[in-house]
Amino acid sequence: MAKMNEMTQVIDAQTNTAPASARAKSALPDAQTVTQVTHWTDRLFSFRVTRPASLRFRSGEFVMIGLMGDPDPKTGKQKPLLRAYSIASPSWDDELEFYSIKVEDGPLTSKLQHIQPGDQIILRPKPVGTLVHDALLPGKRLWLFATGTGFAPFASLLRDPQTYEDYDEVIVTHTCRTTGELAYGAQLIDSIRQDEILEELIGGGFADKLRYYPTTTREESAKMGRITDLMRSGEVYEDLGVPPLCPETDRAMICGNLSFNLDLKALFEEYGLREGANSAPREYVVEKAFLD
Repeated sequence: MAKMNEMTQVIDAQTNTAPASARAKSALPDAQTVTQVTHWTDRLFSFRVTRPASLRFRSGEFVMIGLMGDPDPKTGKQKPLLRAYSIASPSWDDELEFYSIKVEDGPLTSKLQHIQPGDQIILRPKPVGTLVHDALLPGKRLWLFATGTGFAPFASLLRDPQTYEDYDEVIVTHTCRTTGELAYGAQLIDSIRQDEILEELIGGGFADKLRYYPTTTREESAKMGRITDLMRSGEVYEDLGVPPLCPETDRAMICGNLSFNLDLKALFEEYGLREGANSAPREYVVEKAFLD
């Protein structure tokens, strides 16, 4: 795993943070104030917003967020543009963090990518989702499989004390096209390993349970290939020094593009794992609301 460390090198991200005085009180229903924006690449950015005092959520859940759309040319009225976004911050955080792609002609992200600290977004405080601990049966090893911005819910779960209390080992895989697109996740993993607050919350040595396995599919890197191909070849297991997934010991969560989700679901079924839900915990779960 020594060469895996090469993948933790991150790009210089451009971050803008709002001073405390700019964190204005919400002027619209369900509106929250942007406190920080970080642009990781020309396609990816993350941002933090104030958290409603009444909002309670389980790490791994998502909420609907958005902005007001353009005025109707006939009536002049505006309607909210809302999309499902996984909360990337842990449930104990005072603020909420989100991780997003930039789509030039996307109805929402074409506008959202230009937000600045002090701006407001709409946030519907009704969290839901399947990537939660309650949807999995007890196990020994937790696998988190992500592509692109599908890393977001795992950014929340990886900072949740329960993740390390419930499992002896936590393995997060992140597959992107280029090394630059891995920067958000790589920096987060580094920060977790050095986080004194988390160590106080969870206990010393918790980070020893965390394994990080990033891969790229287009740009040359320390480890290339789709995670599904690396699993079928057995390479990922050899690299990590662990046995293939087993329903008796392994639990898994998936968050990625549709083809990725379907490929992993088929692979899990071959391993004998069953898909779970909040109402019926099993060995793996998939976030169906996410499309990268």
